[in-house]
Amino acid sequence: MNERSEGRLMRLQHALGQGGSLRLSEAAGLCEVSAMTIRRDLAASDGTLMLIGGYLMLADDPRHATTYDLAVQRDRNADAKWRLCERALATLEEGDTLFIDCGTTLTPLALSLPDDMSLTVVTYALNIAEAVSRRSGVRLWLLGGIYHASSCSFSSDDMAETIRGFGINKAFLTAAGVDQRQGLSCFHFHEVAPKQAAIATAQRRLLVVDASKQGLLRPARFAGLDEVDEVIAEQRADD
Repeated sequence: MNERSEGRLMRLQHALGQGGSLRLSEAAGLCEVSAMTIRRDLAASDGTLMLIGGYLMLADDPRHATTYDLAVQRDRNADAKWRLCERALATLEEGDTLFIDCGTTLTPLALSLPDDMSLTVVTYALNIAEAVSRRSGVRLWLLGGIYHASSCSFSSDDMAETIRGFGINKAFLTAAGVDQRQGLSCFHFHEVAPKQAAIATAQRRLLVVDASKQGLLRPARFAGLDEVDEVIAEQRADD
């Protein structure tokens, strides 16, 4: 690798030093070269930077993890998750029955549900149920079955049918990957059935996702972007 290539890679590493990602076109513009030149630089590099789904990011970024660990994710992008959940809270109405998905993104929503509003929460996630249980005025339905410690969630053969039996006003959904073409995906295949059942049943489907999930594709695809009614997300400059 020549000095100019090394210089470009160092500039990109510095730009990504605080986390996040760059579109390939953004990286090329930053270095004042073509996208093909950046691809050649990456091919000859030591693997510190990776190009996934058209986005350039650091190889040790936790978003590249091949497995999901809720304990690891709990404090990641915490401020962004609280901001997004504040926006989600503003959509609630008296008497709503809510489906709240698993993961850590929606924990602030569960913790902040108002006690003075008649609400019912349906979830298959133990961490969400624990948070909702602190809200004395909220009725909770925890769907059980086999427990999956990595995602703090349950699965069962009849879970999808059970979810379809509820009159769900709003389904708050999460995704580990959001891709314009491939749609919404997650790490665990046992999450697909409850997510799809909530999408099929709810009057309004809201996807809550922070910027770290954008441009990624995870093993278990569960929906297209056109299957949700609203996306509550951090806005990228080019979105």
